[in-house]
Amino acid sequence: MTSSPQPAPLAPLDLPDAPAAAAWLRARTDDGLARARTLVEQLRSAPPADALATLEQWDQVTLTLSNVAAAGSLLGNVHPDEAVRDEGDRAEREVDKLATELSQDRALHDLLAALDPSGLDQQATRLLERSLRDFRRAGVDRDEGTRARIAELNDRLTELDQTFSRTIRDDVRSIRVAPERLAGMPQDWLDAHPAAGDDGLVTVTTDYPDVVPVRTFCHDADVRRDIAVAFLQRGWPHNDEVLRELFALRHERAQLVGHADWPSYDAEVKMIGSGPAIPAFIGRIAEAAREPAERDLAVVLARLQQDRPDADALTAVDSSYYEELVRKEQLDVDAQLVRTYFEFPKVRQGLLDVTGRLFGLHYEPVPDAPVWAPDVTAYDVTSTVDGSPVGRIYLDLHPREGKYGHAAQFTLVDGVAGKQLPEGVLVCNFSRGLMEHDHVVTLFHEFGHLVHHVLGGHGRWARFAGVATEWDFVEAPSQMLEEWAWDADILRSFATDAAGEPIPADLVERMRRADDFGKGLAARVQMFYAAMSYCFHAERPDDLTARMVELQERYSPLRWIDDTHMFASFGHLGGYSSAYYTYMWSLVIAKDLFSAFDPADLFDPEVAGRYRDRVLAPGGAKDAADLVEDFLGRPYTFDAYAAWLAR
Repeated sequence: MTSSPQPAPLAPLDLPDAPAAAAWLRARTDDGLARARTLVEQLRSAPPADALATLEQWDQVTLTLSNVAAAGSLLGNVHPDEAVRDEGDRAEREVDKLATELSQDRALHDLLAALDPSGLDQQATRLLERSLRDFRRAGVDRDEGTRARIAELNDRLTELDQTFSRTIRDDVRSIRVAPERLAGMPQDWLDAHPAAGDDGLVTVTTDYPDVVPVRTFCHDADVRRDIAVAFLQRGWPHNDEVLRELFALRHERAQLVGHADWPSYDAEVKMIGSGPAIPAFIGRIAEAAREPAERDLAVVLARLQQDRPDADALTAVDSSYYEELVRKEQLDVDAQLVRTYFEFPKVRQGLLDVTGRLFGLHYEPVPDAPVWAPDVTAYDVTSTVDGSPVGRIYLDLHPREGKYGHAAQFTLVDGVAGKQLPEGVLVCNFSRGLMEHDHVVTLFHEFGHLVHHVLGGHGRWARFAGVATEWDFVEAPSQMLEEWAWDADILRSFATDAAGEPIPADLVERMRRADDFGKGLAARVQMFYAAMSYCFHAERPDDLTARMVELQERYSPLRWIDDTHMFASFGHLGGYSSAYYTYMWSLVIAKDLFSAFDPADLFDPEVAGRYRDRVLAPGGAKDAADLVEDFLGRPYTFDAYAAWLAR
């Protein structure tokens, strides 16, 4: 008896060398779009005889378009060559255009609607239901003129979203400062920012490795003001007009398919369910945070008034600086001491060690993997249980010109069992030297998305691959992973100072107490952002700055700084649109998920394995509420979050 031949192992995507990147991306885009059109034409002219085979071919169209869009989105945001970034933007536009065309194709809709679901399993039935819902939301049942207008709107919305993001990405501002005015800054930061030019001044940019330390540590309030204003003016005035058109067209797009407004249209496919539920949730969180925010604000304002007795409010100029002073003077946590334990290379390795142990993964460096910039690193991910391949990840963690300026996980390849392994990219902008602990937490958070992507990329259907859950759940696994960046024993495994001494456990405990200070303030600021995200879309005000100021006064403990327009660089108005509430919605669930872990043993293999297999690995194959209930053994509640906020 002879054994059956084993299938060849799936190979990662063969990325091009830098000189060939533009041509490679153009060819990948054109070939992928042509392949998708061929698959669709085959569906129209000679559909498979049974429902399952029809769904498999339709899902192959999804996978083909995803392959084009993912590479385009990534390289459009990170590649050093502007020509490649332009090709990436083109790829996204072309995919969106074809996706709109297909979603309005009545013949395709009718083909799927006529399928007999009786023989389909749960996931295939879910795929059919979701596909038909997509057609309805795209306006397939509307008249020809309406469908044409929707297609026109979708094209323009993609263009506006790209313009909005590109403006933010490219608008890196700077100030020039005399070296003596930088008293209070960490020495390693000063060493990396020597005076230059005939004027002997230091350049401070609005990139995060510059602006965050300056706003936190610099004693000179005028320097903090100058960099804060520069940071809050990014994207202005160009993005004001872009956003007003974006909000207006999203509103029209929603109404054309029967929704009252964009938030209602957008919320239909989220856990929250309806547009009006968004301000209700914002109000609930804002009220829960009111008392702790007022308590913390009084402490910070009192400390500010020791230096400036006439100060009657807190702004972004002083908030980080004086919160840090309170933590240092009253809570005995010196962030400059803390950061000496977090050298970037050690943190990166610690992250891999912690998540590898937690999820049963091994990360093997791939030094010869083609990458788009010299400081990008690649790792092949395998299971420590059986050595099977899990996927490939790329870490692009430092700022450079033309790169996406925040922190996010980008898909490179969606994983589908037997077809292609998942590949994801972590894009951040951290210092190459010492890191603030907040940035360590951010790194763990964003890596949570990356792990979710690769672990959730082994199912049958492209539609449910990776981080394909409802959008207001996607942050929950990442927010929960932050907890591992606060455990003293875990931190001591990689957080060591220059002499090799691990961070003291009592310092970590004080850091935890210090982190609790200000969480009410942070929650109110988040609700300001969430309210702005919602109200801009629900109301479409003519004067975005004026409405922003009103919402800031209502929700935020920080007073507006004259002549600043932070919404113009608030990138989440693009991707998250009216749903920025999702960060806090997800945090509520994250706190409940974490309640299943024993704080004394965060690596418990039973709990960690159950979480990996029931929450992360299914991707979007189930509703998020069902994933959580499968893990917790009960529906999620508000209780764990409320207890955390109140303590």
